[in-house]
Amino acid sequence: MLRFLTAGESHGQALVVTIEGLPAGLAITHDDLQRDLARRRLGFGRGPRMRFEADELVLLTGIRHGRTLGSPVAIEIKNSEWPKWTEEMDPAPGAPSKLLSTPRPGHADLTGMQKYGFDDARDVLERASARETAARVVAGVLAKALLAELGTSILSHTVALGGVETPELHRPKPHDLDAVDENEVRCFDAETSVKMIAAIKAAAKEGDSLGGIAEVLAYGVPLGLGSHVHWDRKIDGLIAQAIMSIQAVKGVEFGSAFRQAGQRGSEAHDAVHYDASPDAESGGFVRETARAGGIEGGMTTGGLVVARAAMKPLATLNRPTLETVDVVTKESTVSFKERTDVTAVPAMGVVVEAMLAIVLATEAQRKFGGDSVAEFKRNHASFMAHLGETPSAARP
Repeated sequence: MLRFLTAGESHGQALVVTIEGLPAGLAITHDDLQRDLARRRLGFGRGPRMRFEADELVLLTGIRHGRTLGSPVAIEIKNSEWPKWTEEMDPAPGAPSKLLSTPRPGHADLTGMQKYGFDDARDVLERASARETAARVVAGVLAKALLAELGTSILSHTVALGGVETPELHRPKPHDLDAVDENEVRCFDAETSVKMIAAIKAAAKEGDSLGGIAEVLAYGVPLGLGSHVHWDRKIDGLIAQAIMSIQAVKGVEFGSAFRQAGQRGSEAHDAVHYDASPDAESGGFVRETARAGGIEGGMTTGGLVVARAAMKPLATLNRPTLETVDVVTKESTVSFKERTDVTAVPAMGVVVEAMLAIVLATEAQRKFGGDSVAEFKRNHASFMAHLGETPSAARP
């Protein structure tokens, strides 16, 4: 199965990501990886760092002549700012030039300092930083490439930012991805995006930050990924964990789950219909709505997978006003300021895409297996070919 591990600090020499379990023969190029890294830097309200982050990639292992070998893939993302941080982040014995002893509320600073016995918040914030998500996006590109072999496409868009929300169910299709990315806040509704930008400008003027919601959509997801038989195999649980692990994400929703909490059952579920045409997917059984987010009983239904990630306002403000306590003197003060964004919601959507892709690709590997892409696709094709059989045909 697919699994990945990231390493590195925000101002360290580099981030490194290792991906294991990819089948041999998956086509991937340097440009494929750079494309999504560039998308992660998108969005009105991002800080100046996004303008000079180069995200220089080094493909270290597991790829030869544009194709995976079936062995672990390791990729390095060099930090273009490293020359400015060589002394502060030097791994050799020494001491920092300044202790950051006024932790930021809402960040990992204070709890991390207490947990590990640190007197400097930088020992925590460097790894807790959302800069780590660049490595996740790289892993997500590989997962997306594997899913694309099955006809699966994933994209995200901003549906709420700073209290401004898009019209209900105004969702982009795979061919709309470029249009979404070209929008300054990655919102599919032009009128709403203007209001979102105005909200960002207002918050920026006051040195404040904004949160919001990104919706991620997966088209063409195979039926039957995940399982109903064990709690830790349910795919909605796996997706929720993956998305919740993204820095500053505080909530996950599938389909219209939160609205359903106030509805009656007669209006909350996806009706099932049968399509007898020979090219019908999912064995001919279709759902015309996505209220369940394409997941029932912990398994994908073969329909559109819909998940939403809620991101809180960032904990670092351009005008430090959050009250805190100096961990050394125990005196009340305000938190220190690191370079920050007014909002990172548009970029967060790209990271959500990566995490969803990794979970779906992992479960697709579990279901269809295969040491090569060709074998993986054959196994999937065989499963799809038998979906139209009646249940009784499977009995001896």
